[in-house]
Amino acid sequence: MQRHVEIDTSRPIWDRFFTIAPLVLVGTRDEDGALDLAPKHMAMPMGWQNYFGFVCSPTHSTCGNIDRTKEFTVSYPKPSQVLHASLAASPRSDGHKPVLEYFETFPAKQVDGEFIEDAYLYFECRHYKTYNDFGQNCLIAGEIIAAYADPECIRSSEYDSMDLIHEHPLLAYVSPGRFASIDRTNAFPFPANMKK
Repeated sequence: MQRHVEIDTSRPIWDRFFTIAPLVLVGTRDEDGALDLAPKHMAMPMGWQNYFGFVCSPTHSTCGNIDRTKEFTVSYPKPSQVLHASLAASPRSDGHKPVLEYFETFPAKQVDGEFIEDAYLYFECRHYKTYNDFGQNCLIAGEIIAAYADPECIRSSEYDSMDLIHEHPLLAYVSPGRFASIDRTNAFPFPANMKK
């Protein structure tokens, strides 16, 4: 018989165990035009179409910038760039994050935003909707209007998926407070005739 321990839900439960999520950098523009990059791990596709969402706090500049400009960028860093994600979480000084001046970035093409150099995947998003019903947090959803990837990270029928991930590992955030480089995977045993 399997044993379970009940977790007290009178307070947030998320620091009591580990969960895995992607780690991305969301890029926005401050009112004065300065770049803001913020790491987010509660980030995911929103369905099977080209929508992307992430959890944020309405008190963060990211939320206010997207509400004002109606656009944002998303960079998926490689494991070698975990320091970028960490530094992007640095506190603001006089309303800015001075550490971002040391990031190598390049401009988006269809929105007024920037990406970090050498990430493996990039999205340009138009704000779709913000859902403010999650306690102190909100869910920001955007429509992906442009996407780019490192060509070495694109899936191909001619290249084994396990080898692709082994040669180009993925960065994962292991919440709370840890990260991992994923370089080994296995095919998921889907039932026959399963559909999306």
